[in-house]
Amino acid sequence: MKKILSYPLSVIFYLFFGLTLVIFHGLQWLSFNLSGYQAHKKSVDLFNFFLLRCLNLVGTRFQYNNKFTFDKNRPHIIVSNHQSMFDIPPIIWYMRQLHPKFISKKELAKGIPGISYNLRHGGSVLIDRKNPEQALGQIKKLGKYISETKRAAVIFPEGTRSKTGIPKQFAFNGLRTLFEACPDAVVVPVCVNNSWKLQRYGMFPLGVGAFLKLEVLQSLEVKNFEIPELIQLMEKKITENVRLD
Repeated sequence: MKKILSYPLSVIFYLFFGLTLVIFHGLQWLSFNLSGYQAHKKSVDLFNFFLLRCLNLVGTRFQYNNKFTFDKNRPHIIVSNHQSMFDIPPIIWYMRQLHPKFISKKELAKGIPGISYNLRHGGSVLIDRKNPEQALGQIKKLGKYISETKRAAVIFPEGTRSKTGIPKQFAFNGLRTLFEACPDAVVVPVCVNNSWKLQRYGMFPLGVGAFLKLEVLQSLEVKNFEIPELIQLMEKKITENVRLD
């Protein structure tokens, strides 16, 4: 029954989703070109708030759990598991005080209203997955950027999303490069649960009634650990909190 219901609801979702992309593409352009970074950042925050409201149309609920306080005068590295493309809007919205920036594949830099513009102009970096040297160079660039600006980098060390929610093994090189480029960072592990259910059938129809949860775990200091130890600890902390119910 849920899958039958998902077809008309998904059509409604994509109508509002597409409209949101187009409207906020224009708003981002205006804010960036007329007022600069801060205005653009606020437009991106609002953009992602409305993307969450679009997901409400397919019955998606959200829960953000964070018992900790962030020091906005420190750079942060947000390390998260990756279950779907819908992991990103709640991270941007709920963790907006940290100014999260992403490591994205270069193919997303054009062709998607709103999203592509933000990737090109909002401080994120674009990598060529077929060129490891270029990719690591861009990750290093992002590490230096957050060190200077006291903002946050978001990295999904599994590399690709888990279509079943079961965590994939963390890749080493990207995390190591980011930690080395910003040794004064606070590492924030984030566990995402249930977003894979939105894409259980692919991009259409979307899964109905998912309860997407983001849980912020205890932060750690890069400087207090050897990098291999820190990566293993991040992987353990996050995967232990993944729930497949």
